[in-house]
Order: sequence, then C-alpha cells, then structure tokens
Amino acid sequence: MSTLSRRNFIKLSSLTGAALTLGFYSHGKETTIVKADTAESLGIDLNAWISIDTSGKVTITNHRAEMGQGSFQSVPQIIAEELEVDLNAVNIVFAQGNNAKYGSQITGGSSTIRGSYKKLLNLSATAREMLIEAAANKWKVPHSECYAENGHVIHKPSGKKFHYGELVQEASKLTPPKHVKLKLPEEYKIIRKPVPRQDTPLKTNGKAIFGMDKRLPGMLYAVVERNPRFQGKVKSFDDTETKKVPGVKHVIPVKTSVFATFREGVAVVADSLWAAMQGRKVLKVEWDDTGFEHLDTEQLYTRMNESLTKPGLSIRTQGNAKGVFEKSDNKLEAVYETPYESHSCMEPVNCTAHYHDDMVEIWGPIQGPDWVQDFLSPLLNLPKEKIVVNMTFLGGGFGRKAFMDYPHEAAIISKEVKAPVQVVWTREDDTTQGPFRPGMVYGCKGSLSKDGNITSYALHTAGQNMDHQWLNANKEAYNNSGSEGFLETYFRSIPNYDFSDSPLDVPIPVMWWRSVYASTNAFAMESFMDELALKAGKDPLAFRRQHLHDERYHALADKLEEVSGWKNRKKNEGYGIAITECFSTIVGEVVKVSKKSDGKIKIDKVWAVMDCGWYVNPDIIRQQVEGSIVMGLGAAITHATHFKDGKAVEQNFNTYKQPRIIDTPEIEVHIMDNEEKAGGVGEPSLPPFAPALTNAIFDLTGKRVRKLPFSLDTV
Repeated sequence: MSTLSRRNFIKLSSLTGAALTLGFYSHGKETTIVKADTAESLGIDLNAWISIDTSGKVTITNHRAEMGQGSFQSVPQIIAEELEVDLNAVNIVFAQGNNAKYGSQITGGSSTIRGSYKKLLNLSATAREMLIEAAANKWKVPHSECYAENGHVIHKPSGKKFHYGELVQEASKLTPPKHVKLKLPEEYKIIRKPVPRQDTPLKTNGKAIFGMDKRLPGMLYAVVERNPRFQGKVKSFDDTETKKVPGVKHVIPVKTSVFATFREGVAVVADSLWAAMQGRKVLKVEWDDTGFEHLDTEQLYTRMNESLTKPGLSIRTQGNAKGVFEKSDNKLEAVYETPYESHSCMEPVNCTAHYHDDMVEIWGPIQGPDWVQDFLSPLLNLPKEKIVVNMTFLGGGFGRKAFMDYPHEAAIISKEVKAPVQVVWTREDDTTQGPFRPGMVYGCKGSLSKDGNITSYALHTAGQNMDHQWLNANKEAYNNSGSEGFLETYFRSIPNYDFSDSPLDVPIPVMWWRSVYASTNAFAMESFMDELALKAGKDPLAFRRQHLHDERYHALADKLEEVSGWKNRKKNEGYGIAITECFSTIVGEVVKVSKKSDGKIKIDKVWAVMDCGWYVNPDIIRQQVEGSIVMGLGAAITHATHFKDGKAVEQNFNTYKQPRIIDTPEIEVHIMDNEEKAGGVGEPSLPPFAPALTNAIFDLTGKRVRKLPFSLDTV
C-alpha cells in the first residue's frame, strides 16, 4: 500500500494512455466535482479523487488512517457501489498529509465515514454517469438506454457493452454532470453487505506495512530514556558505558514538545534496535524534578472530590436545577469515580523521520498527518510543504496516535544525527509516559415528581480538561465534552438540568482515549439513571422510556428489549441496561450476569444495539462494537494507571492487565436500519458497557458499584 500524491498519480496515469480522474473540492459550504485536468489548470486542490485507467482499474485515495477500524474497506465499498464495479477492481492508496488538498485528515471522533460518505457517493455516481454518457455517444443512442454493471456500460436493447477502460478517454473529455441520482438503500449490492475486508490478507501474510515495518537506506534506530515525571528535565547524563555497546552511534539529549511544555530525555541511536535498547540500559541519567508537584493517585482524587463542593464552570443548563432539587422531597445524590488509563495499543508508538535538504519526511502510524504538519512547521522552522507526512497502517490508535509528540521527537533526532532514524517506544515507554485518559470524579444530583419523572438533573464533573494543557489556553473555559454521552432526547424531556465542571490542574499529561469523555461520563450518567429508576420504583428500561421523546430512541429501546429478553428475566440472573449517545450514534447495551458455584460474579452475555444511521459494512460495525465492549471491559474490571510520587506505577502488561479471551463474554450485536445520517461506529459502543455491567451487578446482588475499576471476584 503505497502513498501517492494526486499530481504524481495524474502523471503516472498519463503514461498508460488515458484515465478518467475525478475529484471534489470544497468552497464554503459547497462541494464541486471536477476532472483532475480542470483542477490542475485552475490551481484547485482536490479533497479526494478516484481514477479509472484504460484497463478499468479504479484507484482511490484514502485520506484517513487505517488503524483497524475499517476505513480501508468501507471507503472502497462506497465507491464500488455507485461506480458499479467489482470491489476487487478498486485499489486504495494512502494519501500524504495535506489539509489544503484533502480537508481534515484527522482519524478520530468516529468521523471518517460520517464526514465524507455523501461526497464519495456523489463522486463515484458522477464517474459512472460520465462513462454511460461516453458509451451512449459512441453508440449514438440515448443515455437512458444504457446502464452500468460490473465495470461495463451495457446497451439495453442490443446487449452491446463496453468495458470501462474502453470509455475513459472519451469520458475524460466530458463535463461532469452537476446532479446525479443516487441509489436507495434497498438497491444496494455492496453497501450494507458483510464484504470481507481487503486489508485482512495483507495483515495475515505480512505484506501490510505498519510503522515499525518501514525501512530506509542507511536508517538508524533510536530509543529514548525519558524523564518518568512529565515536566522533569535532564540535569546530566553519563554515556560512558552506553558508547561501549557495539552498534551505538550517538547519545544525544532531546526535548520534545508536548502541550505547553517539553518532555526531556536522552536518545540512544544505533545501527539496530537491539543495540539502542542495550545502550539505554546502561545509560546513567540524573533528573531535575524541581518546580512541580509529585502527586500520588490518592492526592489526585482527594482534590477532585473536594472540588465537587465548590461551584464549577457551567457547561450546559436549562431551568433551575439547583432550586428544584433543594425544594424536592424526592431526591437523590451520588458520586462516581473512573480511573486514569493508558492507551496500550498493540503497536507501541513509533515513527521514522529523515531530515535532509531543509525538509523532513515522516513515515508512521499517524492518525492526523495534517495536524503533524501544522505542529512541526513552527517547531522546525519549515514551511508545511517541506514537511511530508506518510501514513502507514496503525496497530491501534484510540486517540494516542493523533498526537504529535512522537513525530517531533523522530524529526529532531534525525536532524541531529543527519540520517534517517526510526524511533521506537518500548512497551514500558508506551505504558508509563502517557498522555493518559484522565481520571474523573462525578457528583450527581436528581429529583423526581410523584409520578416518577425527573424534575431536575445535575452532573458536576471534576478532572483534567485536556484543552487546558495547551500554551496560552483559557483555563476559565469549560469542558465542552462534559455532557458527552447523555442522550439528546433527555435535554428535551428533563425540564431542569445543569452540567458543570471543575478542572483539575496537575502535571500529568492527558488526552483523547476511545470515545473521549463519553467513556467516563457515561458511567456516572447511566449508573445514576438506574439509581433514579430505583428511587422512582420503576423498571430501569421503563424509566428511561418515560424520558425518550423521539421515535428513533423508542425504536432502539424496543429492539434492545426484544433481543435481550428483558421482559423474561429470571431469578438469580442480573440484568443491567445503559443507553448512551456520542458522535451522532445511539447505542444501547444490556449485560447479563450470574454467580458461579464459588459465589463469584461472571458476565454471561452482552446485547448491543447500535443506531449509527446510514452505514456501510455490518461486519465492520460488529467488529468495532465487540472491540469497544472488550476495551470497556478492561477499563471497568482489569486495568488502571496509578501514580506514585508523580510517576506512573504500571509498567507493562504484567501489571496493566488486559482482558483475556476467557474473560470475554458472548456479545450479540444488532444494527438499526433507518434513513438517518451516518454516525460514528468506532467509539460509541464503549461508553454504555461499564454502567450496564454495574447496573446488572446491582440487579443481582443489591451492591452498587460507584468506582472503577473493580474486581468481579470481590464485588
């Protein structure tokens, strides 16, 4: 899977004789489809393009990262559907970083499909219609007598047909139509079908190129001994023994930009990764850790809990939640805690850089190539066009590889040693250095009417605000993700609500983690919703139904009730429910638990219903739902990052333990079919799992879990 620029592809395709190359560009709120040669002559950069050569081969750019979430499959499915070609005839290449050309390239927020599917459908349908028009002109017949199928244009009355490759030269001379008719979902042949992923063979036969697979002539390898405390500095180092290790070439101090400060360390550069790692083992570094706090986990949570007693920054409010709560005789309060977490991607952080001739070229598992360009330009004093960022496959990202620190580190080391360098983080580096998912504390208050409706709802969040870490950040700004995860319909059905937050300012780096703040918010939101249902004397699902004022939510609740057998629950079985919303997708989950013969809790099954609106591949959706639930399971019962004296305690998977296959319950996934706009898929199934699990445990045992992680063996 190579990286290819639009300009170079046009040059290459011209060597084959001719090609039909179309792309779209955005101007204001409008999107226009043009031919590549037209764009070239007008100086327009295309956001994305497809090209069909004389052999009929279709090539498209994937301007987003493939980190296992399936964009490498979903994007070609969209193109193949409206273009009427076999999916195997579509070749996909990674685009280089260039937001002027492709728009936002950040792979995050479950945005890849929902941000571009309509444009991709129109782009491929436009190419199809131009090919049909070219065939009709050659046959001198009406356009309406022709149709496209399996890479051919066919004349209905005569049965004559042309292969797409035979039409590209004539089609490339036509003007793209401004309006094309798209298929209805019931007409789809490829979209919404469980088509096998194209990247699976590559990832099983070793042909897929991940970040650590990149090789360049003369490339060196580097590992970095970084200060274990985020804001600490290098006071001095002794590399005497390090330089005795065969293969070690350089030992240099490095300062990598992270938020508003620099992470300091010492890089060991060698002709092999093994030599670099052995050299680091005998490196002696003295750290300067003065001037900032060295906090323990207990101190962090004490501060968060204390801040709940003070007014917070207002996030979203309606009515008079405080006044209604204080006057109510039927009210409830609860506090919930969620832990700090490491991303722990299967592929640890790594990056390859080659700084030469006043430019730098970068290869790696990168979620935001355009962000890397923007970030490095002022730091390296280079124009963005001199920073070439090439994406590889990612062995998991979860938000960590949308950050820009590790490409910066690779670039400055390459510049210093005057050679291409691959920087590899060990698993210990990856686990201890962060940035982490922030630990959070939530104060919840709610009141009820006599008939069991919520009259007031307040959620006070305490924890680190990721946005407050940047240079010149406005620390009076509220956390705009503080209500993430809450159903939008609740904002219409609850008359008085108040969401606020109290930011914690401490020297621990935090950032996006799969589903971002929804991953922590939802535990409090949906656990408290269950507690309110109990207070109201209502069935948990029925209580939620009272506050669902939109048919779309009711349809999901109906499906969840049906597939889980909610109404047929038996004694000695615990059932818990949670319904959350983020990235324009609604997910409901039911968890069933029971007791083993030794009295310990076991998770029997999870039912998940996802309403992501318009979707592409049901198998990929199921994969993402299952992966999200397993990741949510880990964050609920098996792992957390703790701090002692300002340093992360957990070093590797022996202490930051992951769920194993034996821990994973049966997961049954259902997808709602409707005409809603496309929502996210990769993240929204994680938030509801933890509250559904703890609600199930309460249903079985009467014990309320308000702090994560917890042990199933001791609950």
